[in-house]
Amino acid sequence: MTAMTPGSNLPLPTARVAVDVAAPVRLDVSGLLLTADGKVRSDDDFIFYNQPSGPGVTYRSGGGSAPDAIVVDTTAVPPGIEKIVVTASPDAAGQTFQGIEPTATLRDADNGSVIATFTPPQLGSETALVVMEVYLRGGAWKARAVGQGYANGLAGIATDFGVSVEEEPPAAAPTPAAAPAPTAPMAVPPMPSVPPAQAPAPAAPAAAPSGKINLDKGRVSLQKNQTVSLVKGGRPLLSQVKMGLGWEPAFRGKDIDLDASVIAYGPQRNHLDSCYFGKLSILNGAIKHSGDNLTGEGAGDDEVIVVDLGRIPAEATGLVFTVNSFSGQKFTEVAKAYCRLIDASTGEELVRFDLTNAEPQTGVMMAKLIKQFSGEWEMTALGNFVKARTVRGMVKPSAEAL
Repeated sequence: MTAMTPGSNLPLPTARVAVDVAAPVRLDVSGLLLTADGKVRSDDDFIFYNQPSGPGVTYRSGGGSAPDAIVVDTTAVPPGIEKIVVTASPDAAGQTFQGIEPTATLRDADNGSVIATFTPPQLGSETALVVMEVYLRGGAWKARAVGQGYANGLAGIATDFGVSVEEEPPAAAPTPAAAPAPTAPMAVPPMPSVPPAQAPAPAAPAAAPSGKINLDKGRVSLQKNQTVSLVKGGRPLLSQVKMGLGWEPAFRGKDIDLDASVIAYGPQRNHLDSCYFGKLSILNGAIKHSGDNLTGEGAGDDEVIVVDLGRIPAEATGLVFTVNSFSGQKFTEVAKAYCRLIDASTGEELVRFDLTNAEPQTGVMMAKLIKQFSGEWEMTALGNFVKARTVRGMVKPSAEAL
């Protein structure tokens, strides 16, 4: 059995597979058949409890005692369909994935044996997820872990993939009995919109059509757990970038000695290497550290880590940027801690995350970069504090944050 991480994939060992999604609460599980352009051919390609079967794809109810599942028979998928995405959303109105850890299990549909599992990390205000996909590549069928969240529910996912979604009509006077009822588009299970507390700040860029924020509208200011896709003008950013990390002493006249690091991981959250003041270059020079800052005094970045996205080897799919205090000073003694991603060729600031709340700990995971199956990188603001005075102590909690 394989434990998958976001973006990882594996070949299917059997022609018929099932993907079930379990959580502490009841979930609605759905499947969409997509063509090469990432869209359904018609509403008939949306498979869920009110439309449980389609060509090669079937919805299977767990009856309340077992998780619902989407079953895919790759031998029966019609020509032109290149991907089946499996989605999940909480059944209860208004429920988000905050505090709920769903796990998708990929099984042999004939004997029920487990092929792989996937638990999407760091969920919050999402009310629906694209959990996993079964896709055709080079004549062979594979499965990929996705974990892409949507804050506007299953309706947002369905609309994104081309399904006609029935909207709640405004209250109106009753129509005469003789008036013919119009034909309504397919209704998807009702889901809540973004909770007011989670609505993006007015200054933040609008999301791309896929539901992700990207760099098309300029610099992005992230909030904790928010993600930006490093895509500009429809193309992934694969040039050199700099991750600048900075801080100031919270009390005047008191130096603060912190160490910035980046930890590289493989697709199974396996630790590959760590770049820090004691090892200034890793991954054959694709990642380089500027060196140690002993005080934190002065304007600008205290430590800089240069990342050549285009030279990152294929086995490195996740990077976690951390700051820790070897001397034991707590982050409550630090002010204005931040990280920012900069285009190394132009000096343009692309993404910024300001750490607004501190905890009396000696380590913090500031941000992570995850490589997607499409080749693009996504940056997520973390701001998670841990008890760790060295980069070695950051390796395990950072792996769990991926």
